Amino acid sequence: MGITSPLHELHEELGATFTEFAGFTMPVQFSSIKDEHLCVRKGVGIFDVSHMSNVWISGKDAAALLSKTTIEDASRFGSGKSQYTALTKEDGTVIDDTIFMHVDDKYMIIPNAGMAEPVTNWLKKQVDAFGFDAQVENVSRDYTIIAVQGPLSQKILQKVTDVDLSKVGFFACTHATIAGKKCILSHTGYTGELGFELQVNPAENAKVIFEELMKVGKEVNIKPIGLGARDTLRLEKCFLLAGNEFEGGRTPLEANLSWAMHWDHDFIGKEALLKQKENGDYQRLTCLQCTGRGIPRHGMKVEHSGKEIGVVSSGSMSPCLKTGIAMAYLDPGVVSLGDTVDIMIRGKSSEAEVVKPPFVKKDWAKTQ
Repeated sequence: MGITSPLHELHEELGATFTEFAGFTMPVQFSSIKDEHLCVRKGVGIFDVSHMSNVWISGKDAAALLSKTTIEDASRFGSGKSQYTALTKEDGTVIDDTIFMHVDDKYMIIPNAGMAEPVTNWLKKQVDAFGFDAQVENVSRDYTIIAVQGPLSQKILQKVTDVDLSKVGFFACTHATIAGKKCILSHTGYTGELGFELQVNPAENAKVIFEELMKVGKEVNIKPIGLGARDTLRLEKCFLLAGNEFEGGRTPLEANLSWAMHWDHDFIGKEALLKQKENGDYQRLTCLQCTGRGIPRHGMKVEHSGKEIGVVSSGSMSPCLKTGIAMAYLDPGVVSLGDTVDIMIRGKSSEAEVVKPPFVKKDWAKTQ
C-alpha cells in the first residue's frame, strides 16, 4: 500500500474504492465516476486531495526565488493572493505546474503528487546557485488538503465558517476557521466550477472538517468524490495533469500556457522559451471531440490524411457531453478549428473534430 491520507479510514467507512497514484493510496470512487462527476457539475462534492503537496518558501528573498524559478513574477501578488504558474528548467521544459499562495510574509506552493521532494530540492538548489536569502521546507505530511467544489460549494461551506466567502475573490486566499479548525482557505479548484480548497494543519483536523461538511451538505445531497471524477472534471475544462501533459519534457508554450507567462521578468528557461516562441515550429496542445465511436486514452496516436501528426496526452468519455474527448499534442500548421483528425483507438481510427476549449462551457448545468 502507498502513502495513505489522514482521512483513509473515513474513506473506507464511506465505501471508497482505492487506487494507487504517484505513490499514494487514494479513493478513485465512492459510488460511480459518472454520478460523482455530475454531482460536482450540478451541486457540490467534497474531495480529499492530500496526494498533492505543501512547500513553504520564506525569507527576505522568497518572492525573488519564486519569480526566478517560475514563469510568473511573484512580486506582483500581495498577501492574500494566489496564482497558477509552472517551474521550468534551463531548456524551458516544465518541472511541475503549481499554485502559489502569498500568505502573510511567505509563500506556500502546491506541487503535484509525487513532486514534493523534486520541487523542494530544485528550489533549494537555486537558493544556493543565486545566493538567495530564502528557506524552502517540505511540509506536505503536516497538511491535509480538502476541496469543496460545485455551484453550491459556497452555500455549504459558509455554514461552517465565519469568513464571508462572498468577499473571498477568485484566487484569493486567507486564514479561516472551518468547523472550529484553523486552515488556509483559497478560492481555487481543479474542476472549473465554483469552489474552495482548504489546507488543513494539523492534518488530523481534516476529519472533523470533512464530516461536518458532509453533515451540513446533506440537504443538497453532497457527495465524497474520488480521483476518477476529479480527472474527468478537469479534462472537460482542459486543465492540465502534470504526469500526462508534461510527460517527456513539454514547455509552457507547447502546453498553451502563454496566458500564464509573465515575460517581463527574468526566470530560468526564459531564453530557451523566447527562441521557441520566435521559431514557432513546436507541437501544440489541441482539443479533440470525438464524432466517431471509442474512448481516447493517453498515448494514442493521432493521424490526419493517413499521416501521424501527434499523440493524445489525456482522454476520456465526457460524462456531460456523452462522447469521447481528448487533449493531444499535434504538429503545427496541419489542422485548424473545425477540421477532423483520426484517433487510433485499439488499432481502429475514430474521427474527432478540433474544437475550442473548454469542452464543457461555463454554467453547463443551467442548460440541463
